[in-house]
Amino acid sequence: MPDATLLPIVPRDDLWLFFESFLMRWEGSNTQASYRQDLMIFTQWCEQYGLHPIADIKRTHLELYMRYLKDDRKNAPSTISHRIGTLSQMYELAIDDELIAKNPARLVRRPKAHVDQGRRVALTREETQRLVRAAYDSSPTDHALIVLMAYLGLRVSEACELDIADCLHVAKAHRCLRFVGKGDKLALIPQPPAVMRAIDAAIAGRTEGPLLLRRDGSRMTRRSADRVVKRCAKAVGITGNISPHVLRHGFIVGSIDAGVPIRQVQLSARHSDITTTIKIYDRGRANLDTHSAHALAAWLGSVA
Repeated sequence: MPDATLLPIVPRDDLWLFFESFLMRWEGSNTQASYRQDLMIFTQWCEQYGLHPIADIKRTHLELYMRYLKDDRKNAPSTISHRIGTLSQMYELAIDDELIAKNPARLVRRPKAHVDQGRRVALTREETQRLVRAAYDSSPTDHALIVLMAYLGLRVSEACELDIADCLHVAKAHRCLRFVGKGDKLALIPQPPAVMRAIDAAIAGRTEGPLLLRRDGSRMTRRSADRVVKRCAKAVGITGNISPHVLRHGFIVGSIDAGVPIRQVQLSARHSDITTTIKIYDRGRANLDTHSAHALAAWLGSVA
């Protein structure tokens, strides 16, 4: 371990050069934007107390910072944990660059985000069908957007960034979507007939450009996609916190309910780790009809 007294200190004016070198690992992604915001909030907090965000920070400072996030910014436990995680990754890079001797975030006790087992993480099959119908009645673009997320599990950013050329790739006798997804990973997704028809209707004879267009002819954005989902949901009486990501949840939960093996669901959802599929989606289903309590109660019998 290097001697802490001999470690260089990044001048305050050069801090963001170091931060940007850290953020380059997620260039152009939503993750990069989220991490940049985390670093900005932390840097502003450090300035209030005259602390250098790298050289001066100890574990106790980060624990005080978590209290600030909780009490002053009213951040949820999951947000606090995420922001400390960003700092931990940044400090690991600082260690590698020999700017600090150890990671002050390593032993910080982050708050746990508890999963509400009763919270709905996806639409039901019947609700999804109603939503798709409402999108079909709205416009070919709205229909294609909903189908891409609900039937193929695309993230909203992935759907909005698709070009026409990305939708016409043929592999192993399947027409597929071929694009670069989260984590700069190449995705190849087959198009079932219902999806193919929706995409062709959205293309409408065009040969190039974005697949999904707004009314002014520009590429659809995440915000406009969110409005489409909410408008179509409202049109068929679907209430609650409905967002584009609920449709991706529905793709995963529906695949599990349809009997697809969990390993195949993981691959189809493009999760790097199967525990993500199990922990977030399978557990979040909270299928009370198949709870083991029913089987055990029947096995034990009743005294009354």
